[in-house]
Amino acid sequence: MRQAYRNTKTTVSFINYHFVFCPRYRRKVLVDQVEIQFKQIVTEICAEQDWQLLAMEVMPDHVHIFLSALPTDSPAELMAKLKGITSRRLREQFKHLNHLQSLWTRSYLVSTAGNFSSETIKRYVEGQKTRG
Repeated sequence: MRQAYRNTKTTVSFINYHFVFCPRYRRKVLVDQVEIQFKQIVTEICAEQDWQLLAMEVMPDHVHIFLSALPTDSPAELMAKLKGITSRRLREQFKHLNHLQSLWTRSYLVSTAGNFSSETIKRYVEGQKTRG
């Protein structure tokens, strides 16, 4: 469980995001040392940003990242930082990636997840007026 402190009020949040994104033109560039370095960079970014990296899988032509972040960090900001920093650092280290116009596509998939199913939350909300 994550906590953010604002003006003596405590906000407890549990927002998990599942991101999927691809290299431009789905090129199979995330292999060997590029994959290893990508994972290291993502781990560093998450630590620096106080995001909890829950899971990550890198395929040659796409990435799955499952992380927990505070509600003050929008999914768009998360993606901008992850894509921007990884692109810059990978291109600095692996010159063969510089031939791509950009490393990542502009699109991505994001979905949220938590400890409770949507049906469980729906039943909880609907049952609030009947509670004593």
